[in-house]
Amino acid sequence: MRDAIVGKDIVCTDSFPSEMLNGDNKYQVTKEIMNLANAGAVLNPCPPFYRGEEVSYDVIDSEYFVGYEFKKNLLRVQQAIIFFCMERSVR
Repeated sequence: MRDAIVGKDIVCTDSFPSEMLNGDNKYQVTKEIMNLANAGAVLNPCPPFYRGEEVSYDVIDSEYFVGYEFKKNLLRVQQAIIFFCMERSVR
């Protein structure tokens, strides 16, 4: 997990059903782990996210968490990537 975060600008998560975790939080993004990312990195958990499961309580209340504003713009970014790829495939 630590190696995956080092040098990253954006960290995205997805939720795991609690029955899959069995109380094991070894894949939880914490503030300590986010401190290993690049300066200015952001945490973008996929809603619904659960404090204490895939993300720790402290990281959601930190400067890393970008919240729902980031999600509102994500669709535009995804559309731009699709447009870029389609344009390149036509050439």
